[in-house]
Amino acid sequence: MSDTAQQNRPEPSGDASSGSGERLRKPSAARRGGGDPGSRGRTTIADGVVEKIAGLAAREVIGVHAMGSGFSRTLGAVRDRVPGSGGGRSNVTRGVKAEVGEVQTALDIEIVVDYGVSISDVARDVRENVVSAVERMTGLEVVEVNIAVSDVKLPDEEEEEPEPRLQ
Repeated sequence: MSDTAQQNRPEPSGDASSGSGERLRKPSAARRGGGDPGSRGRTTIADGVVEKIAGLAAREVIGVHAMGSGFSRTLGAVRDRVPGSGGGRSNVTRGVKAEVGEVQTALDIEIVVDYGVSISDVARDVRENVVSAVERMTGLEVVEVNIAVSDVKLPDEEEEEPEPRLQ
């Protein structure tokens, strides 16, 4: 091997000036850009993103029958039937309101619970599931999750679906 080829190889370890002459090293990415490439720039998360994550996490909890108040669910059911209204999207975030800052978020969640379940246990489980999902997926610190139980679904109650005006 020639002396020239040896000079262009990076030194495996130790002082760059040791050995037979100075050896060249490739500059690392951290030196060129002034830090970890993953920390360059800013990430913003919209309120709606956090609301969707929280809504799905809350619905996963056993004992949660529905999200939102009776009025908002009725209004949402009507909106779902109107073509082009984007009703399917609102279904996920129904009953969830998020306030998102740069590093923290706070959530208000309105739920309907099934009859016979412990409301305090369901509220605790919703809080734990929502905090875990939002913090894991967004990196935001969840400072509070306020839960309002707006109704209890009785076993013999029918779903609140408005009658369609057109058949």
